Amino acid sequence: MKTTVLISRLLLGFLYLTFGLDYFLHFIPYQPLHTGAAGAFIAGLKGTGYFYPIQKVIQIVGGLSLLTNRYAPFSAVVLFPISLNVLLFHTFLVPSGWLMGVFLVLPNLLLGVGYWKYYSPMFVAKAVA
Repeated sequence: MKTTVLISRLLLGFLYLTFGLDYFLHFIPYQPLHTGAAGAFIAGLKGTGYFYPIQKVIQIVGGLSLLTNRYAPFSAVVLFPISLNVLLFHTFLVPSGWLMGVFLVLPNLLLGVGYWKYYSPMFVAKAVA
């Protein structure tokens, strides 16, 4: 399991760091323009003016955290909703890109299993303050 966690952590960290930095530095040459519902969804998020920059900063910080193994269980939890949204976006709105979502969700789930000892205290039926 240690090898699985290591590979998942490095893969997820690399992907998030790369795509987070690309938003600001534009070093990935090909980025398709989405149309229809996918285009409207992205236009809405970009139209807020804050959503994409904040999300990309979270991706960069989370990617660095996973790559350096500093606060990695926390970063995996923070990045999971982004991973899930990428999978759902590509599954329902741009089905040709579904594999990218799998490359984000699968390592995130594997980290969830590998880091279960850190997460299990959160799953209590009734919290006592």
